[in-house]
Amino acid sequence: MKIGKLILALLVLAVVFGGGLWYGKQQSTTIIAANDEGGSYGGGFRSAEPDARPRATATRGPGGTVHQVREGGKIQDAVNAAEPGDTIRIFPGTYTETVYIDKDGIRLIGVIEQGNWPTLEGEKRLNDAILYSGNDIVVENLKITNYKGNGIMGQAGNNFEIRNNLIIDTGVYGIFPQLGQNGIVEDNVVSGIEDAAIYVGMSDNIHVAGNEVFDSVAGIEIENSRHAIVENNYVHHNTGGILAFITPGLPIKTTYDVIIRDNFIVDNNTPNFGAPGSTVAGIPAGTGVLIMAADEVVIENNIIRDHQTAGILVVDHANASNITADPDADPAPDQVAILDNFMLNNGYDTIDEVRALMLATMTRGTPDIVRAGEVRDSCIRNRHRYTTVGVGDFADCAFANTDNIDNYLLPEPVPPREIDPSEQGKLTYLGICTGCHSYKGILIGPPVEMIQAMYRDDPAGIAAYIADPVKKRPTFPEMPPQDYLSPEVRLAVAEYLLTVGN
Repeated sequence: MKIGKLILALLVLAVVFGGGLWYGKQQSTTIIAANDEGGSYGGGFRSAEPDARPRATATRGPGGTVHQVREGGKIQDAVNAAEPGDTIRIFPGTYTETVYIDKDGIRLIGVIEQGNWPTLEGEKRLNDAILYSGNDIVVENLKITNYKGNGIMGQAGNNFEIRNNLIIDTGVYGIFPQLGQNGIVEDNVVSGIEDAAIYVGMSDNIHVAGNEVFDSVAGIEIENSRHAIVENNYVHHNTGGILAFITPGLPIKTTYDVIIRDNFIVDNNTPNFGAPGSTVAGIPAGTGVLIMAADEVVIENNIIRDHQTAGILVVDHANASNITADPDADPAPDQVAILDNFMLNNGYDTIDEVRALMLATMTRGTPDIVRAGEVRDSCIRNRHRYTTVGVGDFADCAFANTDNIDNYLLPEPVPPREIDPSEQGKLTYLGICTGCHSYKGILIGPPVEMIQAMYRDDPAGIAAYIADPVKKRPTFPEMPPQDYLSPEVRLAVAEYLLTVGN
């Protein structure tokens, strides 16, 4: 936060506390109905019967041909030979390669023998371990380490399952499903990531459960995504624990209907080592849960402890660092619900901006929950359990839990995508480029508007750079080559990139 943003926050708080809560526009279907008995959540994508809440599990079984890859062979050769519905079994050994999966129905399954894992080794020279654009992809039981870009990246693939992988030191993102629908990220261990250990970008109907994420800038990040549940994860020793964001400048402008529950979120005080100027570089160290501009977020039954800044931080875009305004994105969080959480020893060495908010609101103690800026139509349950800053206008929540929501996965797989040749450039841009490039702000690489200014009427120049990039600016990391894309696709996405706006 900066001084100007702090002044704005103080003014907003003064208006809110003096004149009451302003109810902004409602942009979603969630209904938080009055219930004197404190019943269950009345909104969400869909509801199930309020009995036992099972974890999401796969319904698809193995089928087709089983291909076996042993040390000395290439995983990519097996992928090239596979047909939809096939399983590729990878035996223990070291595999130094990047694996591209551009067909549907491939199961990439590691075989663990006596504690020995099949290991994809990037040697700090390869950018990505696994890139998939097919639907119905399963990636399971792999160790992935020492890549410069991403561990597992989904590029517009639906019905994915990423389960029980060890991902260590893979650069920008550990697990990164982008522009996907109906997916599971479950029981993975991810550490040492420069941005987010698990990053769900512009996706819908996602279940993130049972993972351990640590020693990264962001533990788990739900960005510009909808209908997501984050539960039963162990999130520790990151800069920020669990985040629900709207990042401006991306084609999907909303994040809503996110449930964060039953997580162990502890000691996320690692100094921020994100790329300078990037969105995550603005996360203050010592933040357990960060909600920025996201709507309809429920925070329930988490253990949140030992964070120097705050246990829960709720902010709008005006009070966030490294954010460029987007006129088409609502900058304020709406309908945030903070239910019963166990919170201990948070805010013990908080940042100056929070101290100023505490002074302005005459709050003493160490803050568990902090609100900065405009936050509309939100609620808190049993507020007396916490030390809070800026949530005096939050209503008392009319519901006690989300027990009637088991998960947001779709009952049937999303049908395979049929791509018209005229849409190839657009889909490639959405599924690949927007993971690192927003229109105006900085995610990982330079903004799209900067690229447009450089190349103007030269799509061929962009296409050539996509295939064989070189580092041009010291402030941005080296772009990974996208030479696995055909020349026709590279040119199509370059032509489309020159036409997009904010």
